[in-house]
Amino acid sequence: MSTQVTVTLPDRVYQVALRLAKQGNREIADLLSETIEHSLLCGALVEPLSTASDEEIMAAIQLQMPANQDSCLSLLLDNQQAGTLSEGERDELSVLMELYQQGLLRKAQGLREAVKRGLIQPLEA
Repeated sequence: MSTQVTVTLPDRVYQVALRLAKQGNREIADLLSETIEHSLLCGALVEPLSTASDEEIMAAIQLQMPANQDSCLSLLLDNQQAGTLSEGERDELSVLMELYQQGLLRKAQGLREAVKRGLIQPLEA
């Protein structure tokens, strides 16, 4: 089930989203929906994993950035390293890095909780 919502975005945010959608050959509404979902599910706004079900814990362990965002992030990081990043690309990179970091944190929290519950064995160093 889905609910339609109308949102007013700052021009700068819209331009970043539009560029990401074009690069991924996607509709901007789909990209925004997926990005918001990913951000909310990976970020601190969701319930702590200590209250999550085992299935939710295992899903958190499997979190991955969507492929189109991952490839765009890689390209932007390459451009940054080469010193060819435009201001708009800097904004895109900032958004994608935030999403990546949120996902990585959620995944780490999931791993900790899964080990604590005995769902998986501890990772070895």
